[in-house]
Amino acid sequence: MRISDLAQATGTPADTIRYYEREGLLPAPARGGNNYRVYGAEHAERLAFIRQARGLDMSLDEIRTLLRWQGEPGADCGAVNALLDAHIGHIATRIRELRALEKQLKALRAQCRQASDTAHCGILAGLGAPAAPAPAPSRRHHVAGAHGRR
Repeated sequence: MRISDLAQATGTPADTIRYYEREGLLPAPARGGNNYRVYGAEHAERLAFIRQARGLDMSLDEIRTLLRWQGEPGADCGAVNALLDAHIGHIATRIRELRALEKQLKALRAQCRQASDTAHCGILAGLGAPAAPAPAPSRRHHVAGAHGRR
């Protein structure tokens, strides 16, 4: 199938498919006589795996690592469990950060209980006031050793 067929079959934009190829997540497809990419069922299956992992907010490096382990069917899956456990910890950290952000936003919103002119808007005044430094957001890269560039 051509890239447009693979894109339609998997609900993945063609640019994203090309990006995953450049990143080494999808193997390079064969080329037809017209030099078009020719994809097979294995590409669709791999793309489904990648999309599922991305849907779980896994980084490309984590996915790359999972794909490498998937290619070693006789290997112990303890490292896969460890990667997922670390990812769960990262998600828990992000949830805590988002709850703290929500609390800050609600406190800011409480500074302007009713609409008035912007010169007296508590939200605008609150945003302009010096604040304590916000905690650094968690890094997108979750698992040591699972990351290369990003």
